[in-house]
Amino acid sequence: MRYRAVIFDLDGVICHTDKYHYMAWKQVADELGIYFDETINHRLRGVSRMESFEIILERFDGVMSGEEKIQYTTKKNEVYKELLKNMTPKDLPDEVRDTLSALREKGLKLAIGSSSKNAGFILGQLGLGDYFDAVSDGNNITHSKPDPEVFVKAAQFLEENPKDCLVVEDAKAGLEAAKAGGMECAAVGDAVSCGLATWNLASFSELRTVVE
Repeated sequence: MRYRAVIFDLDGVICHTDKYHYMAWKQVADELGIYFDETINHRLRGVSRMESFEIILERFDGVMSGEEKIQYTTKKNEVYKELLKNMTPKDLPDEVRDTLSALREKGLKLAIGSSSKNAGFILGQLGLGDYFDAVSDGNNITHSKPDPEVFVKAAQFLEENPKDCLVVEDAKAGLEAAKAGGMECAAVGDAVSCGLATWNLASFSELRTVVE
């Protein structure tokens, strides 16, 4: 086996919550009179909540205090979590579920490495609450991707050497984080075009052959 463990980003890899993020940020932006569209939303992928808000505020005509920023990012998260209640195990693609099972059968450890503080809630909604051997998320890190902290901690939780772990990512910042942490990485979706990954996957199920 080429690896001993696989660490997955959550949003955009295991599931897709982009539409919920967009709807929640759109509500906050509209309240502040800030122009916000899908293109701007795309820039928020893989970065922390506060960093996302700073990107949105690039179009804000005014000055906002740190306290107000916390108030608005908290509101965004409350709206987002309400929307996430619409998620069910049906939102977990069959290809993802089958591939995860196949990797586990091969004896690989599986972990989540996500900047989201809602990772645990999302996994529960998908029926994956206790599925992963470790979850490293926004609740146990101080630096967001492209800093490698979230993946380094995931490897520590798994008690594995970073060089024996494969990271699966859909964002450039995530691939950069994996490489900075000394890990090989597999790109899915938009991340394939970055040219940074060890493996570029045309489909999630290709992981079955990549790990051999």
